[in-house]
Amino acid sequence: MKRFLLVALVALAAASSASADVLPTADAPNVANPLAPQLLVPPAQPEVLSYDQLLPIWQAAGQAYGIPWSVLAAIDKVESNFGQNMGPSSAGAIGWMQFMPDTWARWGTDANADGIADPWDAQDAIYSAARYLAASGGASDIRAAVFSYNHAWWYVDEVLQLAQDYNGGGATFSNQLDTAQQAIDAAKKAIVDANQRLLDAEVVLAQLQAREDRLSLKAQNAATLTARLNAQKEVMRFDVQVQAARADVDARKADLQQARDALTAARDGTASTAFAPGAGALLSAPAYSNGYVFPVAGGPGVVSVGHTHHDYPAADIAAPEGTQLYALSDGVVERSWAEPDAECGIGFTIQTTDGLTWTYCHMSFLEPAVAAGATLAAGQPVGLVGQTGHATGPHLHLQLQPATGYPQDELWFQAFAGTAFTWSDSVQANAAENPVFSVVGADPATSARSLESASGQAPVIFFTAAGA
Repeated sequence: MKRFLLVALVALAAASSASADVLPTADAPNVANPLAPQLLVPPAQPEVLSYDQLLPIWQAAGQAYGIPWSVLAAIDKVESNFGQNMGPSSAGAIGWMQFMPDTWARWGTDANADGIADPWDAQDAIYSAARYLAASGGASDIRAAVFSYNHAWWYVDEVLQLAQDYNGGGATFSNQLDTAQQAIDAAKKAIVDANQRLLDAEVVLAQLQAREDRLSLKAQNAATLTARLNAQKEVMRFDVQVQAARADVDARKADLQQARDALTAARDGTASTAFAPGAGALLSAPAYSNGYVFPVAGGPGVVSVGHTHHDYPAADIAAPEGTQLYALSDGVVERSWAEPDAECGIGFTIQTTDGLTWTYCHMSFLEPAVAAGATLAAGQPVGLVGQTGHATGPHLHLQLQPATGYPQDELWFQAFAGTAFTWSDSVQANAAENPVFSVVGADPATSARSLESASGQAPVIFFTAAGA
């Protein structure tokens, strides 16, 4: 309440206020003034509302401004997951319906007549979204109006498909979708955490085993019988630690298997929901096109990639850690490594049926089925997004072997723009004015982009662009 009192005067000057009977028209915006700083940050105790509590607000706001209530519900779900992720976003969007502050200043509405147009209040935000959509022609062309809300056709498709799901399934569909999201997200997080604990335990075991080996060698080379017996006693005492570390590794493996089983069960239990038109991206279902699958799930709302990658051809596909990864096409695994190396981290290389060879890097978890010689089908889960190896932030590093061209230049890759990912830049521009590609050496003192997997097999060669 104190928060409301502090900002009331400024907020009233910035946005339109409504009485219980009169709402501001959609014909003209408010007289815009900068929002009070207090309205740019979330409240200490955000409002929590269920689907059943939100439904009458969507319906009333939709009726007031001539907008289908299901469209408001879908925007609410996509933008903030019904108030669970209200930002501020990386772009600065705020509140239940993720308005940019300048847009809120012009269209923010005090729907509950408490004296403040508050983007963090569900009723104010939903009515404001309805008003904005109405001002954009939503009563006659809802598709164009949603495009004005977020200038991306993938967004329009996702919202309208999800609106169709809510309109047909109501609370039942909403509960199924929420349950599915929570189960899959929890299972993927459990896998990422369990795999990291396993990797940490394996490092400890390796260190202890190496020390025990040195002690054993010392015992073998002891000059006298007494020295040998004393060294062997030390080995036996130290072996207790090694066995404890080995038991810890076994326990971590069991935890990881349990987490994997939970993810499989979650996928199986949500299969029917994932086939709903608007639910696929929210549930990380694979996106197919002409025999290919985009390797990173999640959809264009959370997955992005630039046209180029530093100074050599590769794609860094940004996505939240734990995002599902898929085989991009049918193919055979050439090699894989579940323990991270210094450069690529956890990853694998696959030769696909089109004759190309691809390497995935920086994964947080690799599915055990992804082993050398294994045949993978397009869309088969291969692991989860991470940031292992030489990486800054979670992403999938994808490149051809040899790296003679950008994955982004492949027609199948470009076909997924706007449906499986968004471009993070507007134009393609290589760092080199006249790029040529040459293999560089493996000397770490140079600008090498060569790495060798933990298996010790042939290195993956990266290329560096150089001006002619």
